[in-house]
Amino acid sequence: MPASPAGRLRSIAIGVTDLDAAERFYNDTWHLQTAARTADAVYLRGAGSFHHILALHRSSAPDVRNVTFSVAARADLDAIAARTLAADGRLLSGPQPLDEPGGGTALVVADPQGRVLRFVHGDERVADSGRADAPTRITHIVFNSADVATAQRFFEQALGFSLSDRTRVMAFMRCNSDHHSIALADSDANTLNHIAFVMPDLDAVMRGAGRMRDAGWPIEWGVGRHGPGNNVFAYFIGPDDFVIEYTADVLQVDDSYRVGAPSDWTWPPGRFDQWGVSMPPSERIKRAQKNIRFTQQ
Repeated sequence: MPASPAGRLRSIAIGVTDLDAAERFYNDTWHLQTAARTADAVYLRGAGSFHHILALHRSSAPDVRNVTFSVAARADLDAIAARTLAADGRLLSGPQPLDEPGGGTALVVADPQGRVLRFVHGDERVADSGRADAPTRITHIVFNSADVATAQRFFEQALGFSLSDRTRVMAFMRCNSDHHSIALADSDANTLNHIAFVMPDLDAVMRGAGRMRDAGWPIEWGVGRHGPGNNVFAYFIGPDDFVIEYTADVLQVDDSYRVGAPSDWTWPPGRFDQWGVSMPPSERIKRAQKNIRFTQQ
């Protein structure tokens, strides 16, 4: 498929109210590894090649600071800058060297709803660790949006995303062969819905779910298999009520993929996944999926 200049979803930076406790959780239970630490931030690595996939920042309240994509070429930064302005986004900084662990040259923009998106070229890579029970990378992030049509238009026009599927409540957007890297959920506010970490396979998802339950973090939705994306899922509520997902078997698509409509994604009454084994999302996760706000720019 034609490459989007956005490249591949790399990382998300979030604010947490207890930095040390959050680091322990993501190290010991979620199975990320600390790649770098400053006085007020921790950078966490998955099993894949990115320097880090999650950044934790000391904060008085939980929030989302930015979402970062890794782009293939330096020229992609200039292309995104020009397209961002044409699509009613705003340029915040760059392209310029990024002063944080992992480095690279970064362009920072705000979408029409104020979310901060960063695009980095030349950032540090590491060898795949091969750890069987650790997330490899972040495969998608879901944004709640008070105006999905505007948000979708920006991702398409500025960043070269394509629509993979549209359900009754969500637009699934791709910028590479993953079925979706960003999904936009119909909502009354522009907040974070959840962060999905891809595991090596179904067994790793199940072992991770068991590890979470053993540590006192119950499954809030799943285990099941989604419709759009065909991915296995298990959802949890982590520190500061961030909704986090273990997933695997993400559908790989190209431009021959037929875009699905809401009528293609309906379940019989009482079913919440393809398999028909998942319980419905808990009331607690429904609340948590609406509460985390983005640092507005």
